Amino acid sequence: MRILVSGSSGLVGSALLKRCQEPFPGEDLRQPPDVAPETVPGTVSVHRFEVIRLVRREPKPGGEIRWDPQAGQIRAAELEGLDAVVHLAGDNIAAGRWTTAKKGRIYGSRVEGTRLLAETLAKLLRPPEVFISASAVGFYGDRGEEELDEGSPPGAGFLAGVCRDWEAATEPASRAGIRVVNARLGMVLAREGGALARLVGLFRLGFGGRLGSGRQYLSWITLGDVVEAILFLVENDLLRGPVNLVAPQPVTNRQFTKTLGRVLHRPTILPAPAFALRLALGTMADEMLLSSARVRPRKLLQSRYPFCDPDLESVLRRVL
Repeated sequence: MRILVSGSSGLVGSALLKRCQEPFPGEDLRQPPDVAPETVPGTVSVHRFEVIRLVRREPKPGGEIRWDPQAGQIRAAELEGLDAVVHLAGDNIAAGRWTTAKKGRIYGSRVEGTRLLAETLAKLLRPPEVFISASAVGFYGDRGEEELDEGSPPGAGFLAGVCRDWEAATEPASRAGIRVVNARLGMVLAREGGALARLVGLFRLGFGGRLGSGRQYLSWITLGDVVEAILFLVENDLLRGPVNLVAPQPVTNRQFTKTLGRVLHRPTILPAPAFALRLALGTMADEMLLSSARVRPRKLLQSRYPFCDPDLESVLRRVL
């Protein structure tokens, strides 16, 4: 399968590219008639996917296509004949205080970029079978202890509004008959980066503690499961629309904090009061650190997706 990936230099995109370059599980083919030998004499690898990167800089020869979402420019002719598109690009929401300009970049990089890509795909003579566009569980807003799944309505707030419009921007592709999946990601746990890497540094210095009341729910997923779930979505023709990419067992911030402290053998007695977080981070604190989203992956579970990492403590012990 030929897959176009945007946001390929990010945490999830980089891991997805690496995974797509792996051979079929268990394959050890020698001298097949239709595959040229690779650099190691006498050995070859057969890959499930050919990945093309959608980049904003000048593309390198072979395997890259340039686009400029801010200017509304993309080389449409080069998108003909793709099997799938995985759209992960977007401004980092956790990098910097949410000023008016920052909010504009967050919104524009997701909504306008997605709309450009969806409209372009819809006009192709040979459009892809599936368009997987990233979204986030921020769609649900702050919902306390309410159990949420893909059928739950959107919440209130800036992030919920971004996610709602972000998903709506894929509509041109859907109207053109392309199977569209809105992959709502939870907090991605990985040693390579993201929120976990930042938290580990604080905990190891002895500054670990619950955030606010600690009762807010955190819906998480490992980087490995995000990648495997995306490929599962690519190949599963029955899945479309919103799909929650979260582990089956969401936890409260208090539970997460205690588990991480236990794994790192560090105390978790220094809570961060809500007022201090708001003072330091403004509205970002309310929507990213103090809001509660108890999200379940109903569609993945119904489709029998085999979660690699369903248990938080075993995940943290393995990753860290």
